[in-house]
Amino acid sequence: MKGPRTFRAPGRVNLIGEHTDYNLGFVLPIALHLSTYVETSPSPDGLLRISSEFRNITLSWAPEETATLEPRKQWTDYVAGVARELALLGVPLEALELKIRSDVPEGSGLSSSAALEVSSALAFLQGREFDRLELARLCQRAETGFVGLPSGIMDQYVSLFGQPRAAIRIDCRSLEHITVTLPDDVQIIAINSMVKHELGASAYRIRVQECAIASEAMGVASLRDATLAMILKTPMPGEVRKRARHVVTENLRVESFVEAAAAGDLARMGQLFVESHRSMQQDYAITADEVDFLVDEAITKEGCYGARMTGGGFGGCTVNLVAPAAVDAFEQAMRDAYKQRFNIDPNIFRCIPGPGAAEITK
Repeated sequence: MKGPRTFRAPGRVNLIGEHTDYNLGFVLPIALHLSTYVETSPSPDGLLRISSEFRNITLSWAPEETATLEPRKQWTDYVAGVARELALLGVPLEALELKIRSDVPEGSGLSSSAALEVSSALAFLQGREFDRLELARLCQRAETGFVGLPSGIMDQYVSLFGQPRAAIRIDCRSLEHITVTLPDDVQIIAINSMVKHELGASAYRIRVQECAIASEAMGVASLRDATLAMILKTPMPGEVRKRARHVVTENLRVESFVEAAAAGDLARMGQLFVESHRSMQQDYAITADEVDFLVDEAITKEGCYGARMTGGGFGGCTVNLVAPAAVDAFEQAMRDAYKQRFNIDPNIFRCIPGPGAAEITK
């Protein structure tokens, strides 16, 4: 009998390029050292069974029934959706027990869902070869078609293709990426606001729709092909115009950030962070009082080059660029200020860019 095997997939922090992925634009994420782990062992009763150390809900089914699975509107959908996509491709699934644990905090904007999808996919494959780009597409289909969230491919992509000590700039149309080495003299700090407003899921869908309306008004396939001049001259509702302006300017900010990183220009990198946040706050309308406070407070602190919200919005995390010598004082000052303002103790993470998903062999 085969022994246990463990597969891991990282969460991510998107440094810049928010809500551009489903508009076929550019994003610049890093894979994190925070990961989801799936331990597999042979099933004693011939069923596929998934469980989590953090959740009471489990799910089991016969492997031959995988292609007919239906969503249950619970966390197991992320895993079952991946299994179903594999089965629909004709990939045979073994009778396994999957035990899941994670140190990627849920609802923080660090992509716990993609980490779960990708680690589960590797667990189901049990070491069998599968093209990584196709696996990212498969996991995205599980999220959009089975879970029902119209997300782009960034989260699954970086979970598979992440690089140590670097970000990857993904072209979400060609699905190609380049490695972007980050300056050594800066620390990436994520601060979890510890809130996630319920508006998030519904507003996300609305933003996707608004971007489609803007694209149609300008006669382009996606906002990737739009320009600021086109936005200004094309008749469209005011709110839709603002959504389009965010996406177009955010794509430009990604490219500028890559150039600044190559030049080691930390001041410019920080400036682009703040510009990105203001665009999400004012044009895309996806921030929240808590994350706005964290950004406004962070940029007043010595050694902080810039801050912005990261993730889908309406709560979650901010990402901050901080001088290494200032990190300890920065973290304490931010914790104190947030506690005083909202009576919430935020989780703070020192983000270390790490490798993509793999089996743990040691």
